[in-house]
Amino acid sequence: MKTPDLVLKNGTIIDGTGRMRYAEDIAIRRSYILAIDAPGTLVAAEEIDCSGMVIAPGFIDTHSHSDLRVLAEPQLPMKVRQGITLEVFGQDGVSVAPIRTEDQPQVARSLAGLDGQLDRAWDWQSVAEYLAAIERARPAIDCAYLIPHGAVRLSVMGMEDRRASDEEIRAMQELIRQSMREGALGLSTGLIYPPCCFADTNELVELCRAVAEFDGIFVSHMRSESDYIEDAVAEMIEVGHRSGVRVHISHFKIAGRENWARIDGVLEMIHRAQAEGVRLTADQYPYIAGSTMLGAILPPWAHAGGVEETLKRLASASEREKMRAAMLDRSRSSWDNFWKWSGPEGIVVSDIPSGNHPEYLGKNLAQAASLSRQVDRVSEEDAVEFALDMLLAERMGVGMISFSQSEDVVKKIMLEPYVNVCTDGLLGGKPHPRAYGTYPRILGRYVREQGLLTLEEAVRKMSGLAAETFQLRYHGRIECGARANLVIFDPRQVIDRATFDDSKQYPEGIEHVIVGGHLTIWGERQAEIGSGMAVKFKPDEI
Repeated sequence: MKTPDLVLKNGTIIDGTGRMRYAEDIAIRRSYILAIDAPGTLVAAEEIDCSGMVIAPGFIDTHSHSDLRVLAEPQLPMKVRQGITLEVFGQDGVSVAPIRTEDQPQVARSLAGLDGQLDRAWDWQSVAEYLAAIERARPAIDCAYLIPHGAVRLSVMGMEDRRASDEEIRAMQELIRQSMREGALGLSTGLIYPPCCFADTNELVELCRAVAEFDGIFVSHMRSESDYIEDAVAEMIEVGHRSGVRVHISHFKIAGRENWARIDGVLEMIHRAQAEGVRLTADQYPYIAGSTMLGAILPPWAHAGGVEETLKRLASASEREKMRAAMLDRSRSSWDNFWKWSGPEGIVVSDIPSGNHPEYLGKNLAQAASLSRQVDRVSEEDAVEFALDMLLAERMGVGMISFSQSEDVVKKIMLEPYVNVCTDGLLGGKPHPRAYGTYPRILGRYVREQGLLTLEEAVRKMSGLAAETFQLRYHGRIECGARANLVIFDPRQVIDRATFDDSKQYPEGIEHVIVGGHLTIWGERQAEIGSGMAVKFKPDEI
């Protein structure tokens, strides 16, 4: 056997497959796992005593929004310190590549509330060039990428709210094929975000046919997560049936108190589709609040034409009146109405990337509006006006947290065997605590304290299941030849510390994190130079 560089001794291995834990040592050579053998049989110049600890595959975040942050802050401490060793970027159909030079300013503005801002010019256009930029940044973790539907549509059709022609669909398919060959894992869409929301089901099917040629994955923020949840799931099932693509539902949830009871019927729909051969999976974060761009409170038609057209509408008294009426309408909406779910008291300002008005961060819209007007209380209509004013003043660059979910529904979804873990973590301003605490929260709260999952089940959902779903062949399992991405944690102590009031708090109990065979986290310290890489999708067909 070749000489290992590092041996992890005396730990309990939970290997990511769901198999019961066992006690053996692990030898690492360069970036891969060299051997797994009985305690005391493996020797190296460097050894780590893992007595009392669990050694697990590095956790995989299948829904991440670090697309620009990884270039500005490649250490990503909020992620790696919770045991994450691989993130999947390009989510919700809105991200940074492929992109034409002339579209970069518009996309940068529209992404500010979601992915933050980069303090320098973007030096890429294609997916291949973006992945190369990631590798130059020397990230702390491995990074993979999905082709954003919105970026593809923008390149071919602009921000037009209309059906794609056959010629335009063929052009989008070719751009998808090129991006798959360059290493993307598949296609993502966000069917509440422009321009993705302008697409019909047929467009999704046709674009997914190109993804299915490579056996890639289609990852979707569905058209509804509330009033029309059944219709939205049915659309995903139809896309899977007709195109043959692997379908993955992003941040699976049901929003709005009046909709929570629908969960059992929705799960039954999914079970039937899986039994019929649709390859359908999902991911989830373990919280009752979500987070996205504040612009999502606007009805879809307000986004037609792009950011500049939206700003013109926000500056128009008559258009604002239409927006306000749509947002305040409590009837069954034809769109996912965040205002209806949460109200101004349930929507919190999480990020203003410009740096303006830091006093609003962490305040809900009712509080922020009262602060702005210097009164004790405002009407709901005044809170709407404040939100619209802020979107106009900040040119749509605002992030939010919205409370709309049920703990009981979160638990039901968590128990589904095809659902893996993600953070969906936005990182700017005063972020949602999921950006800092998702994985330790599951290990501490739902495994140790509540016994909802076994430790083996939880680790599988955080690693092996995610790798299997996204076809990350050398990740997510502890086995010889796998990439040496590992997390070593204390199962008796591991817990999240991040809260909605104080979200930038690192967890407890994550003792060591290894990425590509290199020790990245040890105790409170982190390596200055990252050992992560861009992970490219390489199916046999490419």
